[in-house]
Amino acid sequence: MSQSKRAELIRKSLLLFYRNGFHATGMDLVAKETGVSKTSIYKHFRTKEELILAVLRLRDENFRNWLYRRMEELADTPKGQLLSMFDALEEWFLEDNFQGCMFIKASAEFQDRDHAINAQAYAHKLLLADHLEELVLQAQLPDARNLARQLLILKEGAIVVAAMSHTAASAKEAKSIAGMLLAA
Repeated sequence: MSQSKRAELIRKSLLLFYRNGFHATGMDLVAKETGVSKTSIYKHFRTKEELILAVLRLRDENFRNWLYRRMEELADTPKGQLLSMFDALEEWFLEDNFQGCMFIKASAEFQDRDHAINAQAYAHKLLLADHLEELVLQAQLPDARNLARQLLILKEGAIVVAAMSHTAASAKEAKSIAGMLLAA
C-alpha cells in the first residue's frame, strides 16, 4: 500500500470511528467502507489499536490546525483569540456532522490511564492547554497555567453539552464564563 493509500485509509477510518465509535467499528467494517482488504490493512497496522492511534494523530493535527487558525481569523489579540475559541466551537457545533469530541470518546472507550489510546487522547488535551497558556501569557494575564486549564475545562464542557443537547448554546454560555474569567 502506498503512502497515499495509507493516508486515505486513515482519513476514511477517522470518519468511521467518529461516526460509530471505536469498539463498535470492527475491522470488517473498516475494510468494507474503505475498500482496503483486511490483509492490506494489517500489513500497515498490526492491530486495530495501531490504526486508532494513527486516526487520533490525524484528528489531533486537523483539529488543532483548524481551531488555531479560526481563533486567529476571528480575533487579532491573544485575549480576543481566547474568547474567539468559543465562536469557533459554535461553528463546529452547528456542522451537520458534529458528534462531539473524538478524544473524549476515545478516553471513554479506553479508560485505563496506561492504555496508549487513552494517553494519546489526553496528549491532545495537553497540547490545547499549552496553546491556551501561551495565549494567556501573551495577553499578560495572571496565573497563566491555571487560567489556561480553566478555559480548557470550559471548552471541554461546552463540547460535551453540545453533543448531548444537540444544540450549540453551550458555546455562547462558555464564552460568557470565559469573559468573566479573563476580566477577573
